[in-house]
Amino acid sequence: MIKGGVHQPIAHDSAVKHVTGRAEYCDDIPEPAGTLHAYLGVSEVAHGRITGMDLSAVLAAPGVVGVLTAKDIPGENQISAVGAGDEPIFAEEVVEFHGQPLFAVVAETRDAARRAAAQAKIEINTLDPVVTVGDAVERGMPHVTAPLTLVRGDAAAGLARSANRIRGRMEIGGQEHLYLEGHIAFAIPGEDEDVVVHCSTQHPSEAQHMVAHVLGVPSHSVVVNVRRMGGGFGGKESQMNLFACVAAVAAKRWNRPVKIRPDRDQDMASTGKRHDFLCSYEVGFDDDGRIEAVDAELAARCGVAADLSGPVTDRALFHADNAYFFPDVRLSSRPMKTHTVSNTAFRGFGGPQGVVMGERIIEEIAYALGRDPLEIRKANFYSAGRDVTPYHQTVEDNILERIVGELEERSDYQARRSAVLEENATGGLIRRGIALTPVKFGISFTATWYNQAGALVHVYNDGSIMLNHGGTEMGQGLNIKVAQVVADAFQVDLDLVKVTKTTTEKVPNSSATAASSGSDLNGMAARDACEQIKARLVEFACDSKGIKPEEVEFRPGHVRVGDADIGWADFVKSAYLARVQLSAAGFYKTPKIHWDRETGQGRPFYYFAYGAACSEVSVDTLTGEYQVERVDILHDVGRSLNPAIDVGQVEGGFIQGMGWLTTEELWWDAQGRLRTHAPSTYKIPLASDRPRAFNVTLAEWSVNPERTIKRSKAVGEPPFMLAISVLEALSMAVASVADYRECPRLDAPATPERVLMAVERMRGVV
Repeated sequence: MIKGGVHQPIAHDSAVKHVTGRAEYCDDIPEPAGTLHAYLGVSEVAHGRITGMDLSAVLAAPGVVGVLTAKDIPGENQISAVGAGDEPIFAEEVVEFHGQPLFAVVAETRDAARRAAAQAKIEINTLDPVVTVGDAVERGMPHVTAPLTLVRGDAAAGLARSANRIRGRMEIGGQEHLYLEGHIAFAIPGEDEDVVVHCSTQHPSEAQHMVAHVLGVPSHSVVVNVRRMGGGFGGKESQMNLFACVAAVAAKRWNRPVKIRPDRDQDMASTGKRHDFLCSYEVGFDDDGRIEAVDAELAARCGVAADLSGPVTDRALFHADNAYFFPDVRLSSRPMKTHTVSNTAFRGFGGPQGVVMGERIIEEIAYALGRDPLEIRKANFYSAGRDVTPYHQTVEDNILERIVGELEERSDYQARRSAVLEENATGGLIRRGIALTPVKFGISFTATWYNQAGALVHVYNDGSIMLNHGGTEMGQGLNIKVAQVVADAFQVDLDLVKVTKTTTEKVPNSSATAASSGSDLNGMAARDACEQIKARLVEFACDSKGIKPEEVEFRPGHVRVGDADIGWADFVKSAYLARVQLSAAGFYKTPKIHWDRETGQGRPFYYFAYGAACSEVSVDTLTGEYQVERVDILHDVGRSLNPAIDVGQVEGGFIQGMGWLTTEELWWDAQGRLRTHAPSTYKIPLASDRPRAFNVTLAEWSVNPERTIKRSKAVGEPPFMLAISVLEALSMAVASVADYRECPRLDAPATPERVLMAVERMRGVV
């Protein structure tokens, strides 16, 4: 066996560098002599008309070289990720969110630029901002992009004939990405129209095209490089465009390198987040808890521009069913404009919000019938004859019954639930709750053209291998997985494979590293490149030895050629001397998928990933404070490329999801100013918030039935939604106060304050 091949638990290639501080990020690149620094000047009001902008004091400030405004953009003053023309780099006449960029200061030092930006005198006639999604709906704000409706069957008729009907409404909060490395871009001008941009982006090709668009030059004049990111989670898929463009315009304007790095407050105020949702639903069901019809509307706070809100709100509808069959269904999205920063991609891309609503529907039914929610879940799982989604894709690979059944037994759910019910019946101040929830998550970009990838593989004449692919490493372990694929293909030890920085110079037209597709797409593209080189090597061996292709075999560390074993390095050297091409560009596009948004039908997902989590909590009913006592997870990643990396992704995804649903609360005041704009006011989970017992297991028996890289499955996003089990466990603890007669309808995030208010409502106090 080779060292570091696929299916082996290999440590992240940069793990030691991460913890010792030796990993180089964009801000660590040595600055050439003459480097300038930019900083944004932003609006202090959320909505209004600009009547005056006096920047004379800014220009006169110490160290300032110049200022950029909308009139200084050589190309177009637009960075809309979807070409909507609604997202200027710098506002010109109207400001539409607190923190919107108005200008950029360029100075000799970052401190000088920051201080100078504060000297601007901006006059704005303020207008009344629309801040919340509820207000946007009530006040008839426009949609930032076209809504979507998914229909199968007749929801109205299904509801009319149902024995039981429930109407409900749920608010689901947004989430700040809060990556360790904030936004940053570093542009170095070249000759003619050329510019090289180093930046922290998940989508180098989009940054390349956007910079070219803003500069008014062809894409071939712009190179974007990404060595690694200190976290992305979707926040660097489109939001990096602003910083890359400002740095590039300034670099070409003054013909000097320019770096821009906002501080954390500006980063949080001026860049988008996970969308808040307001979900309204009506469900009809029989006396056994089986769903008969669902009609739901999912409205989202999108902010001032489209950004990626269209596909985000679409995906929320795709996942509103989660693991359950809805016989008659109508699901509608409402991507609402608000006077807040344009929201964007975040791990799960709208899917988590849809899944939360789907699980709330199950919870509503369970409380209405006085049943264990797990019974209702099992009664509604997709199954033979009940296997068509609201978007008309057939669920062909459903393994949820086995996943949930194994976790139910492994976690001792039934005995623990009985113990929780017994303890709560004593009426103590500390109430407990337990919940077991599943996830079914579709894998593929719903924008079909993004489901493609390229890779470049060089085999050098000493046997070492260089790999470059279009994906970006943001800490998730993509590079190590793709390197393992290459090592496995050639049957060489992993230390012979080096992954180089992502760059638009080597792999063009790459898709964003998002939608959990990084390993699927780039792994397959890299394997394609390897197979091309291997085919040439086999042909060389056959020609030189007069043997048949089946007599050539790549074995660990060597190649079997007829009856001879030749060491890998020697074999490659001989091929080089025989003038065999040892380089190849690989390509992959996901098969079978198609999607027609006009009809709301198709197969947007190549396959589904599954998982389940059982969470137990304890709640102090006097304060609303709670502790996650134990979490058990069984998750499906197919045949894992790297179990160590995948377990880490499951753990990290769950904790991030738990933070979203419990402590991470975004708060805008009535004037549209973000008040949770720093780690001091925005609470992500701490080490002390992790479950006291945390047991994560991969479903080792699972093999992806579709042709994916080594039969693995995506792991980035699906585990995020397993944290819904924590929200539902909290709900059970709260419901115990009223003997489980009513669904508490906890909104998310279920902060201690919200939990306490829910307890008080159950007591009839509020």
